Amino acid sequence: MKICVIGGGLAGPEAALTLARLGLEVDLYEMRPVRTTPAHQTADFGELVCSNSLKSESENTAPWLLKQEMRRAGSPLLQCADASAVPAGHALAVDRVEFSRLIQTAIEAEPRIRVHREEVTQLDPEDGITIVASGPLTSSALSAEIARLTGSEHLAFYDSISPIVEADTIDMARVYFAARYDKGTADYINCPLSKEEYDRFYDALVSAEQVKEKEWEKLDYFEGCLPIEELARRGRDTLRFGPMKPVGLRDPRTGKNPWAVVQLRCENLRADSYNLVGFQNHLKYAEQARILRLIPGLENAKFLRYGQIHRNTYINAPRVLSETLNLRDYPSIFFAGQISGVEGYTESIATGMLAGLYAAAAARGTTPIPAPRQTALGSLVHYITHSDSRRFDPANITFDLLAPLDEEIRRRIRDKKERRRIQCDHALAAFDSWWASQERAQSNLRVMADVQA
Repeated sequence: MKICVIGGGLAGPEAALTLARLGLEVDLYEMRPVRTTPAHQTADFGELVCSNSLKSESENTAPWLLKQEMRRAGSPLLQCADASAVPAGHALAVDRVEFSRLIQTAIEAEPRIRVHREEVTQLDPEDGITIVASGPLTSSALSAEIARLTGSEHLAFYDSISPIVEADTIDMARVYFAARYDKGTADYINCPLSKEEYDRFYDALVSAEQVKEKEWEKLDYFEGCLPIEELARRGRDTLRFGPMKPVGLRDPRTGKNPWAVVQLRCENLRADSYNLVGFQNHLKYAEQARILRLIPGLENAKFLRYGQIHRNTYINAPRVLSETLNLRDYPSIFFAGQISGVEGYTESIATGMLAGLYAAAAARGTTPIPAPRQTALGSLVHYITHSDSRRFDPANITFDLLAPLDEEIRRRIRDKKERRRIQCDHALAAFDSWWASQERAQSNLRVMADVQA
């Protein structure tokens, strides 16, 4: 049986590769370059349009736990991310061009995947199994088709993209390398600001001219990725407790923490470009050029890309999705990635992997077994399928989403770090047990497929 996968971002290729490696034929559809989007610059698989970071690799953090589960499951795209990693302190960041190339190579190496460069505008629940991983920039035609099938209004928020600067144009005499609290290696460029420099930057930022809101737009930003000018309007010191927080970034030249810091993270293996961490914005390009050059070290910076904004569309998952990521009313149609209501690169890949596993089981006529609630994978899906549908917002993986520890453990252990370590241990134990059952089921399915062949 062939399975249709729609979307060549992160979740789509992950689902397609997962299915192919389980012995299933896959038709993978991507509308670029036939039809472009406001945010993509290429037609490459797995293009990262925002930052190049897949978040923390620090042990016993929620993003680390999610990636550990995915690594144990053999996530194809996480393997590509590990292979294209660039220095980023305690985070996993990738060379975005190499990352896309490795995904392309993996897809081309799979004879069971057939790529179609065309827009999909219709979904037929009677025509086999489909995984919709069309992303937050789903075309209007497909978006309308999804709304027709689900009988549910689409939700959306506005997300922004950080600027990227050419490395050779950074004044290295004015900056220093460091990682916060010296965690990991000193891979971030830090631009220190004095109080006077910060005040000058802040005043310019809050008075800068934004891109005008169109008549049809209602700019509902995702709280976890607010434009920096929106953050700044919440108070003069908001940035100093957010993306410009100086704590843990001691300047080795002075031995002190600066008043504020702008961090730059490496974009690729050649280290010839850096993005401004947390500096997503919705300002006019000329305003960005003027204001960002007020940052020490960037006075003569050449910007390879300015910040911009794009619309992120997602379904009301708790109203329509089951715990195996398929529509309750149309079980042959699965959803994965940001359109399913998760936020973040790793989370999108994770749901692509799960949708591939669940769709494979359905294609073989067996009942998919959802990831346990105790795991990061299961907790992420539990959130998007059990939240209050009247107040549903996309989510990254956090400890708040994980299954809580038993009351007895919470009473006995007061230290937060120790609690989180135990929580991660429980999650990985639950994952290992579930994954062992998955591998047994997959082995049986491969035997069945060989017999049928």
